[in-house]
Amino acid sequence: MVRMGPDVPLLNEYKQEFFWKRFPQTVLGGPRFKLGYCAPPYVYVNQAVLFLTPWLLGGVGTLLCQLQLLQELHAAMLSGALMFAVAAGVQAVALYAGRRNGAVERFGAPSTLVDEEEVEFTHCVSPETVRFIAPGKRFGLNVVMHTVLAGLLCGFGTWYVLLGRLTALYGSIGASLVIFVLSWVTVCIAEYSLVVNTATETATFQAQDTYEITPLTRPLYIFIFIVVDLTDRFSGPVPELQLASQVLHVLFLFLPLLWALGILPPLDALFLWGMEQVLVFGLGGSPMSSNFRLLLMFGVSAGVAVCNYFIPSTLGVVLFSTATGFLLSLDLSQIGTLCHSPMTDLRSGGSSPSLLSNTFGWDLGCREVLLYASLLLAALAEVGLLHHFHNSVQSQSLVKGPQAPVSYLLLVLFSLCWILREIQGAYVCAGLFLNPVYPKGMSSVQTFKQKNRGLFIAAAIRRVLLGLVSPFALIAFLSMDKSLQQLHGVPLSVGFTRAFRIAWQSSEDALLQVVVVVIVRLAAVNNRLPGWDSLGTGVQLLLVGLLMDRFTQFLAKLKFTLTVLVTSWTEKKQRRQSAGTLLALNASLCPLLLAVVTLSALLSAPLLPLFTLPIFLVGFPRPQRSWPGPVGTACPCPDSIFYQQMSRSLASAMRTAFARGSLGSLAPGSHFLGRFQDRMVWIVILERGYGYCTVNIKGLELQETSCHTVEARRVDEVFEAAFERPERLGLTQGLNLHWANALTPCAVLAVRVYSDARNVLSGIIDSHDNLRKLQDDFLKALVWLLLRYCVRKQKGSLWSCEEGTGIGGRKSQSSQQAQITGNQLPEAIVVESKVSSLRFRQDSSSLTSFGDWSDEDDLFGPQPARRTVALVTAEAQSGHTMLQTGASLPGSVEMDSLFENMALSALQPLQPLGLGIGMPAVDKGNNPEIFKESPGSLRQLTFSCPQSEVFNLPTGWRTAPLLPSRLLQLRALFPEDWYRFALGQFGPIVQTDTSEDMTKALKEDETLKDLHAQVALSCLVSLGAESAFTSPSYIYRLYCGDVPWTEGLEWLSSSKELYQLALRAFRFSFKLLFDQASLGPMESPEEMFSALEGYERDWYIGLVSEKGWHDSVLQEKPFLFSLGHDLSMGTYTGRVLSLQEQLVQVGRLNGEGVRGQWANLSWELLYATNDDEERYSIQAHPFMLRNLTVQAADPPLGYPIYSSAPLHFPCL
Repeated sequence: MVRMGPDVPLLNEYKQEFFWKRFPQTVLGGPRFKLGYCAPPYVYVNQAVLFLTPWLLGGVGTLLCQLQLLQELHAAMLSGALMFAVAAGVQAVALYAGRRNGAVERFGAPSTLVDEEEVEFTHCVSPETVRFIAPGKRFGLNVVMHTVLAGLLCGFGTWYVLLGRLTALYGSIGASLVIFVLSWVTVCIAEYSLVVNTATETATFQAQDTYEITPLTRPLYIFIFIVVDLTDRFSGPVPELQLASQVLHVLFLFLPLLWALGILPPLDALFLWGMEQVLVFGLGGSPMSSNFRLLLMFGVSAGVAVCNYFIPSTLGVVLFSTATGFLLSLDLSQIGTLCHSPMTDLRSGGSSPSLLSNTFGWDLGCREVLLYASLLLAALAEVGLLHHFHNSVQSQSLVKGPQAPVSYLLLVLFSLCWILREIQGAYVCAGLFLNPVYPKGMSSVQTFKQKNRGLFIAAAIRRVLLGLVSPFALIAFLSMDKSLQQLHGVPLSVGFTRAFRIAWQSSEDALLQVVVVVIVRLAAVNNRLPGWDSLGTGVQLLLVGLLMDRFTQFLAKLKFTLTVLVTSWTEKKQRRQSAGTLLALNASLCPLLLAVVTLSALLSAPLLPLFTLPIFLVGFPRPQRSWPGPVGTACPCPDSIFYQQMSRSLASAMRTAFARGSLGSLAPGSHFLGRFQDRMVWIVILERGYGYCTVNIKGLELQETSCHTVEARRVDEVFEAAFERPERLGLTQGLNLHWANALTPCAVLAVRVYSDARNVLSGIIDSHDNLRKLQDDFLKALVWLLLRYCVRKQKGSLWSCEEGTGIGGRKSQSSQQAQITGNQLPEAIVVESKVSSLRFRQDSSSLTSFGDWSDEDDLFGPQPARRTVALVTAEAQSGHTMLQTGASLPGSVEMDSLFENMALSALQPLQPLGLGIGMPAVDKGNNPEIFKESPGSLRQLTFSCPQSEVFNLPTGWRTAPLLPSRLLQLRALFPEDWYRFALGQFGPIVQTDTSEDMTKALKEDETLKDLHAQVALSCLVSLGAESAFTSPSYIYRLYCGDVPWTEGLEWLSSSKELYQLALRAFRFSFKLLFDQASLGPMESPEEMFSALEGYERDWYIGLVSEKGWHDSVLQEKPFLFSLGHDLSMGTYTGRVLSLQEQLVQVGRLNGEGVRGQWANLSWELLYATNDDEERYSIQAHPFMLRNLTVQAADPPLGYPIYSSAPLHFPCL
């Protein structure tokens, strides 16, 4: 985001022209009368004729009926048959034109530079004209189905608007004529959309209409009106049906307006929304986390209600409802964990849940099954006994009847649970006042846990009351209700099915609903409420639950409306030129505004602020999830791994918060925002049941834009006001000064996350003393790694298996392939040239390596990390067939992938003939040597100590193409004292005889010492560090694996294990330099040995772009270190990640505000196609958090960098 402020356009000029061409087409159902270019008149005439054809055909039937030549039914059948014939003709012509047009298009593809809507018309029935007016259907089945529906729609439409029928309804010929004319306009709009050309609907749920469902939307709503009218015609004289028919005939005239405004949902959204509403408010269930789960749960729950209707015994109904209500309220997805290994469980964000599986409720084990079975048996015994003995004691008074003690118990339980929940959060009374008992000034996790002990006790009491006592009290109240004797009616069967289900599904909501019913009965005393009492307790609870949900939505929408209205004027950066006019209009039309808010609440539809301005519309109803796609889609990037790692620990922390009630009422559709350092976590509750809650965790981008920064700063201010306030507060300080904000702080959670620290290395990496010390530390680290390699090899641990994430963390291509093909490693095949590898490197260095372009005065500056010749060649030895590859030119553009992490420069380039192409393949077998030396060419080593053979190194590591005299000159650099010390530490680990004499003999073995000195010094020369590390740029290149060409580099890169050891030793040595510069020098060999052990055990030292970095974060390595280079500042940086428990601040968002902004986002991008990155509706808004809300939307409209699969949290 670059441009901010109120002057940002709502729609650019091109989009404005596009919108005003599309909107009339949507209003009329498909005709395109407004084009961006000149078209012949017959184009408009043809569309007008096709638009009015249903009216003409219906008029024929109406005229014959009015002349009494045909009866009403026969007239409707005639009109329908004529419309069927016309629709079939239109489809046949469209199909013929499509084939002709397709045959012409094969000769030449249209230019992408030409406007896609511009068509060259030749004559009125040319293929181009037909394709423009009637594009045709993509599927043959739709051709047949839409044609048949067109005939049925015209026939029933004629019957629906016959003048005789309208006159009978309204008793006025004038009113009937007006309704007749306007009703046919509605029918013509629906017919055109179904037969000729489908308009883009403002109510768009799916990004693409793959199966051509959109043409069916408008006819469906007309058929709904027709069904009500036919029911009124053929049923007896029912005043309610006649009144409904009169009202619907008038509403029928406004269907085009409702379609244009996008209030009526498309078929897919209507189907899902309807099932969700019936499941929640009619059957006592919860919104589901996926469409499949919703369909399955709806079917099972409806089956339970049907069974209750046919069960003859009331005792059987009570027992069956209790059992099914309890079982259906459990997390049934846990049953799948019994069929496969826990390692494949996706509960913890796609990784192993071993850290959480021991906690009760995460998996369905013996403990969970035993508890659930015990609860079920206890519940069945309770309701069975109470219902049986209740039949002998009948009382009509709640005050004196058997329900009286339970009713008062429920009142007490609700009061206690509400109070204990309120004191768990940072604010009380709907976020108006600060909670005086909530811990203040929490600076560390230890302080947080100490101050929270009192609240832990209160939370434990609430957990018992809400999870165990309340459900049993609720089902006891229901089992003794007198209306159970009148069960055999549809309303009562549905009502009690829901009541017994919600007692387990959402005990907190059920408590509130029962308390309301009890209070109404207590207020009435002994007076009867005929209309209310006749409903029965089940239906009463259903109505109370529905009304309370709609009232809650109304309050949330009203708060969102006031926020948009007030901030459009008070926030200077949001104040547009039209702000005053819009405020005046809203004030003058206040009743209409309240009606819009009320209607959206009644429909459970989002309140849509057009372009996020104070222009409010009713969005079309949709499921609580707001998006049609599966949960878990995101736009991943390298930073996604931090959220993926964080999700596991956050799951455990949220489990505790949910159980304690720290986050308030956990209604599905609630949204929470978490903040830690530069990370933003968006949490959505998808479903809720007995003892579990399903959520989706999203991670927002870490690289903050200007808009992101503005809103993040406001989020920090809101959290600081709640959690970092002083101990004692006055009256004004106790108020929530940010109450109008969309975010209300709730609680602080202790989560294991990575703390990110970045340091500028100026004065460390460019210090000459440090550079000289680096050489000595490198040799010490290499000696330590060589000895450790021998120890691990002796113990039978293969380096390739144990060091899969070490040595820079890169996995070879063969190891990546092995993960895909079931860990079956391919045979090692390496393509070689007949010419010596060393000579090839020397002769073709200008083609394959540009490492020697860089020196202290590098023209292009230090290069970023990339995969170079040495690293690629080393990876080739792991068993993957590949050709010699080259490094990138300095300044070339490289791209890193989160999963592959291969730069473009590392891909195989085209190579000149004779340089590695067509050379014979040599099977290397298990021999790690790249040079095919004869066995007698190397001197046989003779050790003086029998245990020295354990520390012998592979033969190929002694074949460096270096003169012995050169290594002899460098012998003084070899750290003999350190070698003996390290050998003394490793020796007892592998010795059978651990005596001091044997350890002394091992240290005094000169042959073994010479062997390790030769290998270590050969690596030093091969890395070009025989004199000293000369410059920071050279150190950075070596750290990144970008080794310039040297005399021994080909030999070093030929052995994967030795190359990895050398690179790992250099990175360890740089980490030693960093630590000693920061914390002081190491005083003893023991301290250095301990430091190297710590690096190996607890650290990942490499590059951020490497796959090993990604894997180490997911494996929760305690520490990670990376060296980086800031090209803009010209500085080198060190990045340290530390895994530790940190406090994550979590707050609740206004769910209706989020849904409203997402509804506008869907309309703006899918209908108005306003994808401008600087559009007004995506600019920063400190109160609405508009930019963060847009980010958190599901792709392709939003762009979260991480989104988890549905996570099921136990809450018991």
